[in-house]
Amino acid sequence: MGGRPAAGGGRWVEVDPDRLRRWLDGFGERHGAYEATVDAGSVRLDASDGAVAVLQPPPGAAEPTDLAAFVADAARPRRLGLVLARQASVAAGVADGGRLVASKVDSSYVQSRTAAGGWSQHRFARRRENQAKAAAGVGSDVVARVLLPEVGRLAGVVAGGHRKAVDAVLADPRLAPVTALLCDRFLDVPEPRLAVLERAVTAARAVRIRVLDP
Repeated sequence: MGGRPAAGGGRWVEVDPDRLRRWLDGFGERHGAYEATVDAGSVRLDASDGAVAVLQPPPGAAEPTDLAAFVADAARPRRLGLVLARQASVAAGVADGGRLVASKVDSSYVQSRTAAGGWSQHRFARRRENQAKAAAGVGSDVVARVLLPEVGRLAGVVAGGHRKAVDAVLADPRLAPVTALLCDRFLDVPEPRLAVLERAVTAARAVRIRVLDP
């Protein structure tokens, strides 16, 4: 079974593109023969026992025309950019297929919230805001350094971490070519580190499937 609950019912599973054919075989074994149809840019499988699976194309993939084309295109290596950001760290990388081929990680100190009140609290808030702005500026420089030279070769850009932090980093006008390639997928990752960035490559290129069991 596995997977995580999906809003509105069912569960989400993530499948490595290279293992998608095997997953489909297993779906057929568990639920019987199925019919595949293309629906709103995804592929829907309706099995004979009432199970349903909706396959979403990975970032950068072409809009599917049928199941066979979907499987072939999902497994095709493509070049993706990654931008991960949280309060005190940012990571940018370039993935070629399943390999991270370029990366940069930076951590900038942002003071934690204070429990003090009055003027002290206001001073801490201002200081924290200034630190956050400075961290976002450093993050923008990191993303520009890693991704701007690659923009012309990227099939898409996948972001993750904390949305507000990512938005602050990508607000830099220099990064407009990067934001133009942003995909809908947003990764839930911890404080960005090199190991986190490496794991994000797998999550970025996975085929997401919503399964509704009978």
